[in-house]
Amino acid sequence: MKYLNYILIIIGAIVAMYAKTGTEQNQYVLIGGIVLLMIGVYRLSRTIPSKKNQEDLDNSEK
Repeated sequence: MKYLNYILIIIGAIVAMYAKTGTEQNQYVLIGGIVLLMIGVYRLSRTIPSKKNQEDLDNSEK
């Protein structure tokens, strides 16, 4: 499942760049690419532990 986040980010970025390159920009394709990109970033950021929680644990142990 970890690789799904990276795949979503890459596909979203490619789709968003592809929608931007044409002379006649398709707004729906651009929005779809951005949505995929943001879903991938959100899913990836959920797995990163909070630094504040780690500091609280360290302070309570001392």
